[in-house]
Amino acid sequence: MLSGEYPPRWGGMGSVVYHLAGHLAKNGHRVSVITRSNGGKTIPTQPGVEIIEVGWAPIPMQFTRSYGRTALRALEKLHRRSTVDVIHLHLPLISWTKKQYLRAQKNVAPIVSSLHGSWLGERDGMRLAAKYKEAATWKNPNDLAILLSGGWFARFERAGILSSKICVANSNATKEDFLSRYRPEKDWRCEVIHWGVDETVFYPLNRDDEDSQLNHERVRMKYGADDEAALSGEPDTKTPLLLAVGRLVARKGNRLLLHSMPHILEKNPQAKLVIVGRGHMRKSLLKQARKLGIERSVSIESSLSFEELAQLYRSADLVVYPSYYEGQGLIPLEAMSSGTAVVTVDHGPLPEMVDSQVGSLFKLGDAEDLAAKVNAELADSQQRRVKGLTGRDKVLDLFTYAKNAADFEKLYEESRV
Repeated sequence: MLSGEYPPRWGGMGSVVYHLAGHLAKNGHRVSVITRSNGGKTIPTQPGVEIIEVGWAPIPMQFTRSYGRTALRALEKLHRRSTVDVIHLHLPLISWTKKQYLRAQKNVAPIVSSLHGSWLGERDGMRLAAKYKEAATWKNPNDLAILLSGGWFARFERAGILSSKICVANSNATKEDFLSRYRPEKDWRCEVIHWGVDETVFYPLNRDDEDSQLNHERVRMKYGADDEAALSGEPDTKTPLLLAVGRLVARKGNRLLLHSMPHILEKNPQAKLVIVGRGHMRKSLLKQARKLGIERSVSIESSLSFEELAQLYRSADLVVYPSYYEGQGLIPLEAMSSGTAVVTVDHGPLPEMVDSQVGSLFKLGDAEDLAAKVNAELADSQQRRVKGLTGRDKVLDLFTYAKNAADFEKLYEESRV
């Protein structure tokens, strides 16, 4: 596997590559991951998974080219040492030309390419966020680079989908995005496999377990969402805890979420919102909360451990995900796996995972509709609990890494024919 992200550089791609590699190794496969060097940071190990770090130039967008060149050399070196049967690329964080794809397939092995989303889709998501006055994208160097050079880097996406033996989109929306933008030949092979989540990390609150209950109480008390029902893990609380997770950048929709909070507080005056994420918008979001007069109802966390985040998921009453663009979007699945209902956007790939059985969908860019959907979920506490349990069942049926591994095993075999 060639992936621009891998722990400790997590992100959505880093997470899925880590877990997919581990599950394939458990199934008896030999897996090597060629990724960007992590500056000496400790990389978690997994039995049967070899990690090869390569150099790259830390320049926005251009790193995908420099990493692509060093990764290709490392791949060829690996193949000389121990035969590679299949190359699995994770796009778009590696940019190869058509010539480089042909070189890899001729000298090494067939290529299966995962489409995690497109640079042009990211760019359109930023423009959409700007349309709804979300934030000044130019404040973030990476986002600015996508805005200015996404069109130029699209040539490498095109090379990827035309030169791979099999492409695998992470949602139907992503597949349609690539189809409409690049119009590949009719014999283009592209399957859809939604990424899963780690159901052993993200699991529902167990009120019968003392440690679980104590951790839950600590979370609720920390954010002041701690009436008797909340501390007991009951859904009919008067101090609901809302959770939003994602990078603090324009396209994640955090400004929209803050604009919805006064409407939420009208019906639920003791509600608390916790936003978890890192990014350049932290100060501006806190400033906006003060202007709206909701600063006492909003907290922003930027340095939680995975264990703390997982606890927040299961202790929250509702997870809200107002993103303007996603290739798939794993946050709703992490919430569902945790037994927590979700409110998200009726746009892109998100309705492929979230429906009225596990939460609600609101109109893109509409703060009042977002607030209405949140208030409706909070008003029906018992139904919200049922939605949380249904979400957990849906994840176990459709969105696990074990299922991902089994699905990719079939495609790897087919690529070698």
